[in-house]
Amino acid sequence: MSPQTRPEILRYTAFSTDAAGGNPAGVVLDATALDAAAMLTTAAEVGYSETAFITAADQAARRFRLRYFSPLAEVAFCGHATVATAVALTERIGPGPLVFDTPVGEIALDTSTAPAGSVTATLTSVPTRSRPASEAEVHASLTALRWSSEDDPALPPHVAFGGNEHLVLAVATRERLAALDYDFDALADVMHRHGWTTLQLVWRETRELFHARDPFPIGGVVEDPATGAAAAALGGYLRAVAALPPSGAFTIRQGEDLGRPSLLRVDASTADGRVRVSGQAVAIAGASASTGGAGA
Repeated sequence: MSPQTRPEILRYTAFSTDAAGGNPAGVVLDATALDAAAMLTTAAEVGYSETAFITAADQAARRFRLRYFSPLAEVAFCGHATVATAVALTERIGPGPLVFDTPVGEIALDTSTAPAGSVTATLTSVPTRSRPASEAEVHASLTALRWSSEDDPALPPHVAFGGNEHLVLAVATRERLAALDYDFDALADVMHRHGWTTLQLVWRETRELFHARDPFPIGGVVEDPATGAAAAALGGYLRAVAALPPSGAFTIRQGEDLGRPSLLRVDASTADGRVRVSGQAVAIAGASASTGGAGA
């Protein structure tokens, strides 16, 4: 990549108000000069689980086209990079609605700024879906995880979609979730075979509070500290298995076992199959922080 085409890369952490928490994402506000190979190279240099690239922008309409890349490949959708991008844009063009055109379809967002300056972004997913996982899918995944089948009987294994597909596995205890130690290559192979982006491993503390861990070996990352797409998929899954709380809203705590605590708020009460996922994001100290526009 020549110096002339090297983009400005912002670094934000999403689903946290603390730069030491959440899930870091790269954000390139103007990637109009980059092709896919250059975006992949940039994402690999950044080294985060995903970097979001704005490839076209209509600031007057607050509409932007996004692509997402992990260090290894393009990803169809990434929730935490979406939230990070929405917060970066809001800091530059002000709060209000946004529309992102992504490889999985249109993603509507609402953003607001608190009096103290923190920005909250709420994304509305594409329509979710969920199906029971097959015995073969579950067996191969448990083997790679080095887990047995002692799951939560009220939450059966499913493959859920909220922009990407994720295998949802519920465990019976918080201790089991904390002891995650899996075979990286074996799980990556299982996920590649089935087209899954992460595994959504959850423990249900209450109907309104879940703890989650999301292995992401196919992206070259051991684990995501916060996963907005999987949160949307979990909302759709809980709706499909009639396990939502009466309000349809719940909270996910993630990243705590990595030392990067994250908080995701999910609302699956909508009647159109979509799920709303809310969180905050903050710039990482020392990272680039342009005060210019979001790109042409």
